[in-house]
Amino acid sequence: MENYFKPETICIQGGYEPKKGEPRILPIYQSTTFRYENSDEMGKLFDLEAEGYFYSRLQNPTCDMVAKKICQLEGGTAALLTASGQAANFYAVFNIASAGDHIVSSATLYGGTSNLFTVTMKKMGIEFTLVDPDAPEEEIEKAFRPNTKAVFGETISNPSLVVLDIEKFARLAHRHGVPLIVDNTFATPINCRPFEWGADIVTHSTTKYMDGHAMTVGGCIVDSGNFDWMAHADKFPGLTTPDDSYHGLVYAEEFGKTAYVQKAVAQIMRDLGSCQSPQNAFLLNMGLETLHLRMERHCSNALAVARYLKSNENVAWVEYPDLEGDKYNGLAKKYMPKGTCGVVAFGLKGGRETSIRFIDNLKLAAIVTHVADSRTSVLHPASHTHRQLCEEQLIEAGVKPDLIRFSVGTENEEDIIADIEQAIAAAVR
Repeated sequence: MENYFKPETICIQGGYEPKKGEPRILPIYQSTTFRYENSDEMGKLFDLEAEGYFYSRLQNPTCDMVAKKICQLEGGTAALLTASGQAANFYAVFNIASAGDHIVSSATLYGGTSNLFTVTMKKMGIEFTLVDPDAPEEEIEKAFRPNTKAVFGETISNPSLVVLDIEKFARLAHRHGVPLIVDNTFATPINCRPFEWGADIVTHSTTKYMDGHAMTVGGCIVDSGNFDWMAHADKFPGLTTPDDSYHGLVYAEEFGKTAYVQKAVAQIMRDLGSCQSPQNAFLLNMGLETLHLRMERHCSNALAVARYLKSNENVAWVEYPDLEGDKYNGLAKKYMPKGTCGVVAFGLKGGRETSIRFIDNLKLAAIVTHVADSRTSVLHPASHTHRQLCEEQLIEAGVKPDLIRFSVGTENEEDIIADIEQAIAAAVR
């Protein structure tokens, strides 16, 4: 299934192409190990001299075929499934940065990613500078250092719904000889393909829209193959100098455009083991088969909800990039002309406590930690996903104290709006 097929076709038939007499549906290779005829065959696999499977922590046929489908959807050259979106973001950065290195990142991030970067990875000696994504290029430029190894951002930030100016961040990254890593979870490749705008590496929490049914936790890293590691060899010795753990192999020389993912598998997945199970990959593939249909419905429902909220006198503010007049509507039309996502952010008059009362009075929408699946769900980030942040950090992350993250599902839009209406009425009494 080549990249020239349209996304709708790739969603259904990408990744796995059965041959004569093989199962029509992607099989689950539920095996930890794979048998070989002699020791030499197995040895070549361990030396990265041959392709094949020997242990599912490193590679598994079911996982690889689902990764291939996501790779095709993004227009990349290689991809790797991980156990979670958190693992994907960690691996994506850790694959090219180590103690003493520095990363420039957009400040508007999912709370878990922010904590990963500024707390956990800081303990590992990797420093992050968080920048206002809306700041002028010359202002963001000041954040770069000689030891900067990458730039990171979210296509659409969770939960503040800031749309990243991908071209601006790509220019900044490439001017300093480093790759741009973009978390494309909310938009998905159905609505945005960051590689087409200059991004080099894309990550996903496949737990969200890609799965779409709140069944499986997972992540994915996709490499465009466009970043020239050898042109910046001094910055990325892990890819451009011999790896002693593989008899002096140099990834960029040996694997070319797939070097980044090959290294992530051979080193980081080998040592840390945050692999996705074949069963979860199989379920993820089922979700991917309807991704193109669901994203269209999520977006149309969310726009209807946003318009209703905008017209409700008890609503203090609404943010949704597809909404006419939204701050990010221009960037949304540029990067995501078919729609952004199904998540709407808003606050009610009366502040934080009124917002919490609203959430507690919803009947159709469920209060869950999850977001971005077929069932409408709601969360108060300041009390939940971003609870560990102080007031100053919340503002820096674009999370207002009264912000309600409303994940619009694929149910009937009139039913969703009716639920919102009755909950607002109960909250403002």
